Amino acid sequence: MAVTATSPAIRPHTVTSRTGAAAVTAVLVLLVAILAVVDITQGTASVGPAEVAKALLGRSDPADASVVIASRLPRAAAGLLVGAALGVAGAALQAVSRNVLAAPDTLAVNAGSWFALGLLTVTGVSLPLLASSGVAFLGGLAAAAAVLALGGPGAGTVRLVLAGSALTLGLSSLTEGLILLFPQRTNGLYQWSQGSISQNGFDGVVQMAPVAVAGLAGLLLTARRVDALALGDDAARGLGVPVRGTRITVVVLASLLSAAAVTLAGPIGFVGLCAPALVRPLTRMSRPLARSRVRMPVTGLAGAGLVLGADVLLRAVVKAQLAVAVPTGVVTGLVGAVFLVVMALRVRETAGVSEPERPRVPGRTAFVVTVAVLVAALVAVTVAGVLLGDSELLLGDVANWAQGRAGQTVSFVLDTRLPRVLAALLAGAALALSGTLVQAVTRNPLADPGILGVSGGAALGAVLFVTTVSAAGAWSVAGAAFAGAAATALVVFGLAARGGFRHTRLVLVGVGVSAATTALISLLIVLTDPFNATKALTWLSGSTYGRTVPDTLPVTAALALGLVVAVVRRAELDLLSVDEDTPRLLGLRPARARLVFLVTSVLLTATAVAAAGTIGFVGLVAPHAARALVGRRHVRVVPVAVLIGAVLVCTADVLGRTVIAPAQLGAGLMTAVIGTPYFLWLLLRTRR
Repeated sequence: MAVTATSPAIRPHTVTSRTGAAAVTAVLVLLVAILAVVDITQGTASVGPAEVAKALLGRSDPADASVVIASRLPRAAAGLLVGAALGVAGAALQAVSRNVLAAPDTLAVNAGSWFALGLLTVTGVSLPLLASSGVAFLGGLAAAAAVLALGGPGAGTVRLVLAGSALTLGLSSLTEGLILLFPQRTNGLYQWSQGSISQNGFDGVVQMAPVAVAGLAGLLLTARRVDALALGDDAARGLGVPVRGTRITVVVLASLLSAAAVTLAGPIGFVGLCAPALVRPLTRMSRPLARSRVRMPVTGLAGAGLVLGADVLLRAVVKAQLAVAVPTGVVTGLVGAVFLVVMALRVRETAGVSEPERPRVPGRTAFVVTVAVLVAALVAVTVAGVLLGDSELLLGDVANWAQGRAGQTVSFVLDTRLPRVLAALLAGAALALSGTLVQAVTRNPLADPGILGVSGGAALGAVLFVTTVSAAGAWSVAGAAFAGAAATALVVFGLAARGGFRHTRLVLVGVGVSAATTALISLLIVLTDPFNATKALTWLSGSTYGRTVPDTLPVTAALALGLVVAVVRRAELDLLSVDEDTPRLLGLRPARARLVFLVTSVLLTATAVAAAGTIGFVGLVAPHAARALVGRRHVRVVPVAVLIGAVLVCTADVLGRTVIAPAQLGAGLMTAVIGTPYFLWLLLRTRR
């Protein structure tokens, strides 16, 4: 009798929960269907809803039917497939990593797939679409495995995003290097990398659909084990679930889904992050949605709605002829960047990444020896930069040139090479000093102008100016870069300051803003004419090509000002890097001092970007190495960091000009290749 009496009380709740899940699913299906219908009616051809209906019924003009059947229907089908695949992949990755910011983007899956396909393109091997998907799958899987190994299950959001962002930057730099080195073979690869669901027929969708279905089916079969993992590794083991095997299986299947999406439409960003986040609040309303078996398909519907919605929004806001050139991934990238910033303001603070250095106070002798070694290295790399390149020179040639007795060829080489060496030295020193100031002010050892989006803002301002103004002068480009850097810094530091510059908020807001600037830069490059696009891509790679002495004047002035501020106010830097209370107890106004240092950092970053393009990781590596060598007092850290930054960028520039001469790679690509392993090693060293 007791069981009979309690059954009616339990049954209505169960029915309500199932009804709620069914209602959510029905609403999403209806929304996706509406978006698909609207998307089919949009395009450059004058084929409206009436013509589409006739084409579907087989009663339209052959030309209209061709537009609908060969272009618009495949585009909508690709949007459905790509969105669903990325949404399900994101939900699965978040479940096994127990991290709400895990996604194909933050785990570098898309970047790994893009790099793998870039290598395939460069080799000249022509493979069927299905085989290309296999190559993309291997690249994405390797990247995801590396990031998850560095972050670990249940790791703080900041660690996971930092590892993914660093690996993405490194892999993207390598792929961009391939594009610049092999422009004929990689023609169109950059535009494809921005993600577009436009299709020419159903062939691609038909070939990728079985791959996506297989990935989804595999994830549904592991759903019960995934739910057990959500309880924790120990609890899952107690239930007899093979934790390691389940996690590997899910990552492999999620990478397979992402590879199918990337192969079909290119890397479309942030869908795998946003779709699960949109569904997550609904799990509190309906208990069945909390189960992976139900949540994953629902998240797939949300992902399909996001991709189709982005395409519909793009074509509704932008003229039809222009919308064809704008990739769908740019729209999702902008939406996802805003979403990531909002998430950063709501995510609870987790354990940050502590600095892997023990307090030490080296003696004066160690400082003097370090400076002497670095000065010698600076002289050596400067001489190498002047003498080496596509044309090798001797010291006698330089002496004759200085006395005005060199030949025309030698004079031409030195007139073009010396400004490049000078730009690399100054940009490296400025970025190193900027990173030193930011890390001290925010008390965050992983703060860096590139990771925090300041370099991206400077690049956006400069690219906008370069692609719209035919005769852009050095000071004008520097001013545009400063305006972009100042705007992004205002957003990043303004939002992070509300939480006391905590690790999680500062890094996540910076990564979000950086993603937004990257999407906008991609939009500018895609829409501009081919000449400006190549010019912008070369400049974004951190190339010093074509630099003149006037181009280095803004960064020279900014570096001189920054050194004066850092040296004169070195005691304030030391106090700000300790904590928030000590400066106040000693009569210092932290807010005012922090503002001065941040403005100086933004100025240094902007002028460095204007002089040598986008160069990553220098602002992170140089301060770390300086503190490891000479301790934490900024009277010693500042000169050592500046020397390290100058040596690092100049070395990267020399290697980029000589390793594959006469072809060249930008210094930014070389520093990414050097800085990415260092950064990942830094995260691995601090892994708990």
